[in-house]
Amino acid sequence: MTPSHPAAAADTAAFVDTERATDPSDFRALWAADTVSQAGTAVTLLALPLLAIGTLHATPFQVGLLVTFEYLAFLLVGLPAGAWVDRSRHRRVMIAGDLGRAALLASVPVAALLDVLTLPQLYAVAFGLSFCTVFFDVAAQSLLPRLVDGDALEAANVRLEATRSLVQAAGPGVGGALLAVVAAPFALAFDALGYLASALLLTRIRRTDAPTEAKTKADADAGAGAPAAADLRTEIAAGLRFVFGHPTLRAVTLAGAVSNLCGTIGAAMLMVLLAGELGLSPLWCGLVFTAEALGGLLGGLLTARVAARLGPGPAMCASVLLSGVLWLAAVPCFEADWRLAVAVALQGLGWAAFMPFRIGAVTLRQRLCPPELLGRVTATVRFVMWGAMPVGALIGGLLGRYAGARSALWVGAVAELGAVLPLLLSPLRRPRALGD
Repeated sequence: MTPSHPAAAADTAAFVDTERATDPSDFRALWAADTVSQAGTAVTLLALPLLAIGTLHATPFQVGLLVTFEYLAFLLVGLPAGAWVDRSRHRRVMIAGDLGRAALLASVPVAALLDVLTLPQLYAVAFGLSFCTVFFDVAAQSLLPRLVDGDALEAANVRLEATRSLVQAAGPGVGGALLAVVAAPFALAFDALGYLASALLLTRIRRTDAPTEAKTKADADAGAGAPAAADLRTEIAAGLRFVFGHPTLRAVTLAGAVSNLCGTIGAAMLMVLLAGELGLSPLWCGLVFTAEALGGLLGGLLTARVAARLGPGPAMCASVLLSGVLWLAAVPCFEADWRLAVAVALQGLGWAAFMPFRIGAVTLRQRLCPPELLGRVTATVRFVMWGAMPVGALIGGLLGRYAGARSALWVGAVAELGAVLPLLLSPLRRPRALGD
């Protein structure tokens, strides 16, 4: 994979030579922080919707609204976040994000103890978590190429994704067992501790990530004060132009947006179906997510091999198509009997199939993007991809209210098959055209 423009290629080459990580302990600190953070998040994955359904007696639409707030910040602040991150020290942004998420989650058990916990508070917490996550994730993906040699980016991304999948595989099962003996509000305290531990680990990164050249110039133009609105708009526009002006990045971004939009339609109602309509225990609900994470782990380990055999582009196309078919096949199997095991297996295989696209998309973006644009490009991609998720969750909630949770799963799974179309109409269909 090479940048599409000569100037971008020159910038990237200089970046690899001058910004190469000399201390692997920095990557290990980032890796450990992400792992601890993901471990706590696995509890929240179950606890928030179960708290809304079981304790606060939320309707399907209210659960869908909760999921909407979990992703809403990507739609509202996703674009300016990239410009702000490019003007900041990435590690500091990540630490602030961890501390913010810890404080938000800690407010839930406190409110429960005082008997004042309400759905509006859960909505506020969900939105606050998404706001912090926007900045944390953009900063993390912008920091990684500064800690890892460009030639090792794919391996670093595979390690991160494989570890996340491993933690998420054990996490929901452990979280389900925890929720069987500990009330959901107090289980969230474990997640808060995870974010605090993540912030502590990030302080061990010794490499100082100086603000980019773009940030220094912008600050000088603005008198070293707050960025002018015109400067911010210009920087956001630069990220948009790079993503949508590049045929490969545009195709990957649109495919991810369609997949997230349609996938969230069903995902928003999955817990309503499992815990509400089927009456499954938290432990059984956790096993569904455990299977997904195990599938993600398997897919992450096989990604490099699949890409080498098919070519990176065709591997990503096949990944999206096969995962969509498997998830569609799982929908009729979600029943409170032996068919649940089939549904769980298909969910896991679907995530295994999806990982070549997920890992390939991140690696592609990091390789093709000049370093001074990476924060804005990452934010642009996440704005489009993740910004589709609150829309999908809202649609899922409406479908769940008027047609039932299973109908929402059917609509989302069928529509998600269309995510492969942008890839098939792009240079990605050819094995060695990723730089086009």
